[in-house]
Amino acid sequence: MRKAKIYFELTRPRNNLIAALAVLVGALVSYPVESVLKLTLACFSAGLISAGGYVINDYFDLDTDRVNKPQRPLPRGELSRKSALNFSLLLSGAGVALSVFIKSSSLAVASVSVFLLFLYSSKLKRELFVGNVVVSLICAFAFLYGGLVGSNFILSFIPAGFAFLFHLGREILKDAEDLKGDLLINAQTIPIVLGKRMAFMLVTFIFSILIALTLIPYLFNIFSFFYLFFVIFFVDAILIYAVLSMWKDPSQRNLGRLSGILKLGMLLGILAIFLGRL
Repeated sequence: MRKAKIYFELTRPRNNLIAALAVLVGALVSYPVESVLKLTLACFSAGLISAGGYVINDYFDLDTDRVNKPQRPLPRGELSRKSALNFSLLLSGAGVALSVFIKSSSLAVASVSVFLLFLYSSKLKRELFVGNVVVSLICAFAFLYGGLVGSNFILSFIPAGFAFLFHLGREILKDAEDLKGDLLINAQTIPIVLGKRMAFMLVTFIFSILIALTLIPYLFNIFSFFYLFFVIFFVDAILIYAVLSMWKDPSQRNLGRLSGILKLGMLLGILAIFLGRL
């Protein structure tokens, strides 16, 4: 029972739920869906692939996590790296296997996502800006994955675009939070190469563009007033707060807190889009 709990913790279940919800919203935006069964399979598939990605990330990040996140299962020594690797392969394989029963394009997206997650964790995460872009693309894929089971796939690019910018800004902010551990392995992140100030300027720029773009779906009558209300008073408000707070207090503790608040912003953004299509 204890071992199962550790494996479960390793997958970061809340993040996987967000991935599944992103697929659901991508399908809702592209409504009507081809079948409820295909949508259900897509949600489970995305959740498994997401879980596999987080496990493989912990596998490669063990050295930095000993400094940045010592509370994680691998740094605590409660699970071996080999066990984590095998678990990641099992989860990712199961996610890709489920995609076979959706459609050929779903299999392609699932396979590419797994490949990029491995490449990101093993190499690209430590490359200047490239890693941030790749992981943000993978997060955006979840909405497109859901859109594939809908009849208006092109509309799923709207939440996918929002997700890309949201995650891009958050990933750069997380790099600033993890600065101390990343220095130990000579990672080429934006805060290390260009400095924290430049990283914060990029986050501010990206979130400013995102806030402006969130208004467009309502102005073009794609999403309803419920979307506009939620996105302005909850999602955009969180983005503005995060920007102001990181400039005021750039400490590792505060940046970690803001990363958690932004995760809540993701959920609220998904809710805003969901309400906007009702």
